[in-house]
Amino acid sequence: MTYNWQQPDWPNFQYNFQEIEDLLFTFEKRAARVSGLLDALPEEAQTETTIDMMVSEAIKTSEIEGEYLNRPDVMSSIRNNLGVLPKSPQTKDKKAEGIAELMVDVRNSYAEKLTKEKLFSWHEMVMKGNQRIKAGGWRTHKGPMQVISGPIGKTKIHFEAPPSSGVPKEMTRFIKWFNKTHPKGKEPFRHPPIRSAIVHLYFETIHPFEDGNGRIGRALAEKALSQGVGHPILLSLSTMIETNKKAYYDALKVAQGSSEITPWVICFVTTILDAHIYAEKQIEFTINKAKFFDHFEGQLNDRQLRVVQRMFREGLEGFKGGLSAKNYISITGTSKATATRDLQDLVEKGALMPLGGGRSTHYEINLA
Repeated sequence: MTYNWQQPDWPNFQYNFQEIEDLLFTFEKRAARVSGLLDALPEEAQTETTIDMMVSEAIKTSEIEGEYLNRPDVMSSIRNNLGVLPKSPQTKDKKAEGIAELMVDVRNSYAEKLTKEKLFSWHEMVMKGNQRIKAGGWRTHKGPMQVISGPIGKTKIHFEAPPSSGVPKEMTRFIKWFNKTHPKGKEPFRHPPIRSAIVHLYFETIHPFEDGNGRIGRALAEKALSQGVGHPILLSLSTMIETNKKAYYDALKVAQGSSEITPWVICFVTTILDAHIYAEKQIEFTINKAKFFDHFEGQLNDRQLRVVQRMFREGLEGFKGGLSAKNYISITGTSKATATRDLQDLVEKGALMPLGGGRSTHYEINLA
């Protein structure tokens, strides 16, 4: 197979604008709606919504790469990096710490020009806790950089990146193009979603690092979007990529074999639109959380309050399988009898909804 980087017109990507135009119009509407909803929240609620979204992105961008992080660890690291009071206990998980640093830096430095040093810094962040990879530099191994799947002896090659010897030159050109197409660059790109789609595809094709390319590539896509709208954008691309993983990888594979990338741009912009819908749900979740605590103020004992707060910290997705009596006992350290009484009381007050029955009974927060 001939890959896009092996073709004479690389990296002159082409696409049919007319096939994407309606998606761009929808993007403008959804981006404005999310921005308006966020601005309407009190300052504290805006901060909490932003943190929740950053936590979702950090967890999902890691999960795509097969790393499953503890949500409270990621949240405490993000809060500490943002300087949000009160300070949370420092996590011992270096991977959670590193991805949290990346999320905060991507947000804080979105408007800045891209540099080799910035990418090396991001690589050091995502490689925290990884003893196998030398972080902070382009890949240098002589063998081919391949994206593969399947067991040893039956591996399937999905893509082969340019050789390591060509990475410095390719990345110099990529960084120059990224900065040139900045909204204030020499050749500003008018449509943020299309630029974001090309940024992600271009970077993933070069695959400049030994590991961490996916996480950094998604961070670059977010940086490009934020630059285009003029502020840090509130969304989690990785949540939607993980949700529609097969469609994403299928479109990426096709795009890495041709300079004509219309299907890829459509797929990626659709992912951005889905991420805006998820962002609206996150804002609604924050509003309902505030209403919940206002409604039940003074009605919950310390154990119940601790459990409810813990449930809310799990975000939109909540506890997998819902809260169980066993979870309740684990969080509070109380007896089974007390846990049963507390849970029944929360149901009677309308704070929790029971699902299932018998030993399989579990509970979800009643946001109605």
